[in-house]
Amino acid sequence: MRIEEIKNHLINGIIPFWKNMKDEEYGGFYGEMDYNLELFKKADKGCILNSRILWFFTNAYTTLHEEECLAYATHSYEFLKKAFYDKENGGVYWSVTYDGKPQDDMKHTYNQSFAIYALASYYGATQDKEALEMAYSIVDKVETYAKDEIGYLEAFNRFFEPDSNEKLSENGVMATRTMNTLLHLLEAYTELYRVDKNEKTEKNIKWMLDIFADKIYNPKKRRLEVFFDDKMNSLIDLNSYGHDIEASWLVDRAVEILGDRKYIDIITPITTELAAHIHEVAIDDGSVFNECENDKVDTKKVWWVQAEAVLGFMNAYQKDKTKQEYLDSAAGVWDYIKEYVIDTREGSEWINELYKSGEPITTKEIVGPWKCPYHNGRMCFEVIDRGIEF
Repeated sequence: MRIEEIKNHLINGIIPFWKNMKDEEYGGFYGEMDYNLELFKKADKGCILNSRILWFFTNAYTTLHEEECLAYATHSYEFLKKAFYDKENGGVYWSVTYDGKPQDDMKHTYNQSFAIYALASYYGATQDKEALEMAYSIVDKVETYAKDEIGYLEAFNRFFEPDSNEKLSENGVMATRTMNTLLHLLEAYTELYRVDKNEKTEKNIKWMLDIFADKIYNPKKRRLEVFFDDKMNSLIDLNSYGHDIEASWLVDRAVEILGDRKYIDIITPITTELAAHIHEVAIDDGSVFNECENDKVDTKKVWWVQAEAVLGFMNAYQKDKTKQEYLDSAAGVWDYIKEYVIDTREGSEWINELYKSGEPITTKEIVGPWKCPYHNGRMCFEVIDRGIEF
C-alpha cells in the first residue's frame, strides 16, 4: 500500500513541483521560494541545488522511464556545464547569479561531490561521455588539492587555494574537516564507480571506508562524529541523528557497489549499530528528532531527516528481517510525513522544518540552496526499487 502511495506522491507531487521551478529564460532552475510560496526568480542559483536537481530528474527517468524527466535533467546538465563549471580553473562554483554569472566562486569539496554525483548518474542514464569526462575532471581537482594523508580538506577559493570552512561548520565550531563532506564524497565516488568501474575510484572508496571505520565512527557512543580539526580530532559532543540514519544505508550502498568481502565485514556491524542507536534514542511519535548536542536534544523535525529515516529503517530491516520494528518505524515515519511534512497547499512541496508539535517553522524556505528534491526524491526511488511493502 505505502509503495503505491509513495510512487503516486513522486509522480503527482514532487516531480511536477520541480518541473515548475525550471527557468526557461536564463537556464537551470529558480533558486528560491519562501514559506509563503513567493518565487524569487532573480535569486542566486546554488550549485548544490542544481546538481541535486540534475541527479533527481536523471533518477526519475531511470526509475519511471519517462522521457520528459530526462529532458529536465539535460536542461540542468547544460546549465551546470555553462554556468557552474569553471573551464579555466576546474571544479564548480558555489553559486551563480540568476542569469548564470559567478556569484560565490569558492570551490568546496562538498559542492564538488554533488557535481560528481549528478554527472555520474547522468552519464549512467545517457552514456554522454562529456558528462563522465567532466566528473573525472572534478575528481582530479579534489584528489590533487583536497586530499592529504589524513583525509580530505574542504574549503578552497576559485584557484583551489585553502579558504575558511564556515559553509560546512555549525554549532559554534569552525571545522577543518566534516563527516558530512566525507559521507557525500563517498556517495559521489560510489556512483561514479557504479557507472564506470575505475581502479583509482575503487581505491579511493576503500580509503574513505577505512576513515569512516577508524576515525568517524565512535563505537563507545554508537554514532558518527561530526566536526573535526585538521588532525581529525572531534571538536564537539554532537550526535546528528539525520546523518547517522542516512549513513546507515548510504555507506552500506558503497560497500554493496564495491563488492569486497573485507569491507562488508568491516562496515556492516557499524551501519547496523548506527541504525539501532537512532531507533533507540531519536524516535518521537513516529518521527525523528534532528540532533543531540551535549546531551540536549534538538526536537525540531527536519524534512530530510524524515526521508532518510524511512530509508535507514527499511535498510536495517532488509539486513535482518527478524527486526520487524524497523519496518514498522519506516511505516510510521512515512505516515508522519504524509500528515505533517507534505505541504498540501497548491504549488508547494515539503515543509522544510517543523516544531516538535508539528507546526511548520515559517521562516524556513520551500526551495533554497539546500532545500531540494534529493532526499525526498531519493526516498521515493529507493522505496520503489526495493519493493518492500510496509
